[in-house]
Amino acid sequence: MTSQDTSSDIENTSVTQSVLDSDSDSDTNNQATDSFDLSNIDIAAVTDTANLPQPNRPPIQQATYKADATDFVVNEILPLEFTDEGEHLWLHIKKLGMNTAYLAKLLSEWADIPLRDVGYSGLKDRHAVTTQWFSLRIPKKQLPPTEFAPVDIGENESVVILAQHWHNKKLNRGTHRANQFIITLRDIQFADTNDENTESPEQTAKQRVEQHLARIDKTGVPNYFGPQRFGRQGNNVREALSLFARPAREPKPQPKKSKRKRAPREQNTMELSAARSLIFNEILAARVRNGSWNAGLAGEVFNLDGSGSIFASEEIDDTLRARMSSGDIHPTAVLWGTGNDKVSGSAAALENEVVQHSPLLIQLATGLEQRDIKAQRRALRLPIEQLSWEWSNEQTLVLSFTLTTGSFATSVLASLVQQMDS
Repeated sequence: MTSQDTSSDIENTSVTQSVLDSDSDSDTNNQATDSFDLSNIDIAAVTDTANLPQPNRPPIQQATYKADATDFVVNEILPLEFTDEGEHLWLHIKKLGMNTAYLAKLLSEWADIPLRDVGYSGLKDRHAVTTQWFSLRIPKKQLPPTEFAPVDIGENESVVILAQHWHNKKLNRGTHRANQFIITLRDIQFADTNDENTESPEQTAKQRVEQHLARIDKTGVPNYFGPQRFGRQGNNVREALSLFARPAREPKPQPKKSKRKRAPREQNTMELSAARSLIFNEILAARVRNGSWNAGLAGEVFNLDGSGSIFASEEIDDTLRARMSSGDIHPTAVLWGTGNDKVSGSAAALENEVVQHSPLLIQLATGLEQRDIKAQRRALRLPIEQLSWEWSNEQTLVLSFTLTTGSFATSVLASLVQQMDS
């Protein structure tokens, strides 16, 4: 997993980069920021993750996914030992054609409890078959007289309770460790290999796909944020720009007895996340282009695999290279905000350069800083666990893999397929 793995046939630019880049110097960039005009920016193109570069050319030219809801299966992995006591009823639910928030509403109505007393760990796709846990705080364990069987749902929607347990705690957001995906790709059209420098020209198209899958099973893929983070046509980024055009809220005065200093509470979490995600994706794209996304730079901040732990290193030595190669640690990039002081050297210079060369990214970064959003780090590399595949026929491929919480299955698909239709 070194920079030598980067394929030489990847283009040095993408549509996203061409939209964002400016040949102006920093003074001109500052002027552009002062006179920033949203109408001059194609937000839909900027947030189109299909334009982001990949380390290797995807071996599939085009494929269809989610032709049917059963083609996209997500199973929440939440290892937990239940106490079998307490006032929280945990339900393991399989749902089809229904989003998580709406199901939580139906559960609160059934149990006759406030919506705030319904807990779940993560949001699951509506257009999919998903299994996940919910918790319901039911005082004195007084269950409703009838079983949960909602009737106010559509013809293509269904809900099935798979298991239930009593527990002494509510299920909080971000509790689950990972998600298992089972994804069916249909109507596959293989990439043309006439212009490729293939190692084995005699390989069949299916063998090249399998070779690619075996490679990413070892190396992982770029940990891009998926298109759902940005909303339809990039609307979440548009909303972020509108938010940043307004004055930031002033913090409420605290009681004299309180020694805690609280930042103003921002309700626009989706917009703020979209702004940070776009900046992160562009930094990662730059590092895919220069081959350092899985090799590290001087001044790098590393993430310890499978944890939130990070550490910085001024230089990249053989020990760090070996740890990166084994998947023990991953290079990171900033989730933009104040206090981005852990990164230094070449890694810091690249992050700043990517932002400073784009009036749009400057606008987003400035808005985040003005709202005192604290900087965080996110791994550039996404490891794939338990990857397996099976061909149903010559044009249908079924993938199964597990990803840690906070990562996107679309990032795995983007490494494999150049154009996804859904």
